[in-house]
Amino acid sequence: MRVLVVHNFYQQAGGEDVVFRAETALLRRHGHDVQTFMVSNDVIGQTPRLRAAAQTLWNARMGQQIEHLVREHGSEIVHFHNTFPLLSPAVYGGARTAGAAVVQTLHNFRLLCANGLFFRDGHVCEDCLGQLPLSAVRHRCYRDSLSASTVVAAMQTVHHAAGTYRDGVDAYIALTEFARDKFIAGGLPAERIAVKPNFLEASPGPAAGDGGYALFAGRLVPEKGVETLLRAWATLGGTVPLKILGDGPLAPQVEAATRQLPGVSWLGQRDRAEVLQLMQEAAFLVLPSEWYEGFPMTLVEAWGVGLPVVGSELGALGALIEPGRTGLLFHPGDADDLAAQVLWLWNHTMERQQMRQLAHKTFQASYTPERNHEQLMAIYAGALEHFDSTAWR
Repeated sequence: MRVLVVHNFYQQAGGEDVVFRAETALLRRHGHDVQTFMVSNDVIGQTPRLRAAAQTLWNARMGQQIEHLVREHGSEIVHFHNTFPLLSPAVYGGARTAGAAVVQTLHNFRLLCANGLFFRDGHVCEDCLGQLPLSAVRHRCYRDSLSASTVVAAMQTVHHAAGTYRDGVDAYIALTEFARDKFIAGGLPAERIAVKPNFLEASPGPAAGDGGYALFAGRLVPEKGVETLLRAWATLGGTVPLKILGDGPLAPQVEAATRQLPGVSWLGQRDRAEVLQLMQEAAFLVLPSEWYEGFPMTLVEAWGVGLPVVGSELGALGALIEPGRTGLLFHPGDADDLAAQVLWLWNHTMERQQMRQLAHKTFQASYTPERNHEQLMAIYAGALEHFDSTAWR
């Protein structure tokens, strides 16, 4: 199969960048003829603001470029990972006009929410779900900018009204059933949204988990529940050692906590090999997210090494983690509940070891490259079938 894989990279690398690379490599390993097209947000500062705003709504040049690449490559499928803001929805028309079916992975909630997170002022917010995104403009939800939020809200409104998201995409990929339900509520066609989770290219496998510490790995931002994490460990009073991996705006608070809270250490940003090694040695992972996570790669990596996860019972995490089998759940934002779940898991060694085995079995059943390729091929087949049934050529 000939596939063109397209991605707009963010200035701050995220999970979608990892998935883009992994999925591209996966397709090539299975013998598909794959080409890639990438743009980076690094060039945004070089573009006049009015032009950048107009291109976010409709970048005709990018649409034409995708059309040219499809014709040149003979692509049957164009798989988009992210089109915001440089590519714009114009690329869907370019791909389909040239004769390729369009697949769009929904890594975040950008089509429904200006900041892509359903998170505002420290809490979940669905004000714009199924509504005109006036709240996003009023609250300056995109980069705390009135003008930028207006542009994103205009993009959403125009393309929902014009049917771009309904008619321009042959198959959508949601990462979880929870996310699929949100996109259906937001107006995307249910029959064209398949669920395919993220996967791990290679895992070092399970280990004993005898390092004697709990682990947090992720960006140090409010929506990741970092402040709740620190409050919980203040309650624990040094009972459970904690290693924190990552960097971000809350780094000063984390650094201060390491001086005030016994047993808490901050290791900063580490490469993937080090992260996996620390996961192998950890007793369990803590994911205290306070937003609707898409499908965090840290969760897949944890289960790949047989690491149980203590996560918030919110959105995808609440649906993915099986309490007592692959981890434990706590009420989001509740530091006391988090501390109680952490302490229980820390003190129940036998149950924790059983969870390690079940977590790894879950990974082998659902999150391997082989399983992911099977799912992806089924989605591509559905996209081609839908494309063939439409008149747009």
